[in-house]
Amino acid sequence: MAFRFILAWAALAFVAGGTAHAQETNPADSAVWKKVHASVFGGAKLDAADAVIVLDTPKRAEDAAIVPLAIRARFAQTKGRYIERVWLIIDNNPSPIAAVFNFTLESGRADIETRVRIEEYTHVRAVALTNDGKLYMAANYVKASGGCSAPAGKDAIAAKANLGKMRLHVNAGVESGRPAIAQLMISHPNDSGLAMDQVTRSYATPHFVRSVEVRYGGKLVMNAEVDFSISENPNFRFYFVPNGAGELAAKVVDNEDLEFTARVKLDSARLGLASVPR
Repeated sequence: MAFRFILAWAALAFVAGGTAHAQETNPADSAVWKKVHASVFGGAKLDAADAVIVLDTPKRAEDAAIVPLAIRARFAQTKGRYIERVWLIIDNNPSPIAAVFNFTLESGRADIETRVRIEEYTHVRAVALTNDGKLYMAANYVKASGGCSAPAGKDAIAAKANLGKMRLHVNAGVESGRPAIAQLMISHPNDSGLAMDQVTRSYATPHFVRSVEVRYGGKLVMNAEVDFSISENPNFRFYFVPNGAGELAAKVVDNEDLEFTARVKLDSARLGLASVPR
């Protein structure tokens, strides 16, 4: 999906939702979801995701600007059956399509954990596409508000000084050929442009991570198109399959086309080493 298309949903959300409102109890009744379903999925049938993915979210968020979220696959990635793509949709956010994750067999498992901003009480959805072309959806209702328009947690000077610093971590004791968990932490304001500076009474220019790509030994593990619905200092936990010694490498690009990279080398003793930003 083109990134410009994702951003187009910012306008759609305001048209469909107008001012703040409590969302419909039935996920199928959401006005924004009806538009997304028609435009992104062509109105295709979406089956219940119980046997494919699990969406884990809090019912009520402690902080709407950093809502923990996990999407977990019910089965491993194999040639016979695997998950190709997962859309993360937050109906009542200014940009409802928060992320699109693409997985490969090198992922091992199509799992992702991150933190998101939520602007209004809303249904949060994960839609999975399997390699047989079928779509499955899980939806949770989350009570949170003000996350996208909340001020940044750190001052602008500190955020600028640390911009693009990344840490890519893999636990020790990784076994070759078996899915292993990795974590990518990115120092970035991921500014939505919707938070007013209380001193200047102005709004910052939107500045956020727009793409993430991870490879192991040169082979694609997963990539994602994301936007400002991902929280400040984006954090992603995911799986990869280390087939022998090699390098796990991450590349991140933001909406100003700034590019950041980090890598971790796994030696023959199957140990995860510290990341080395480039």
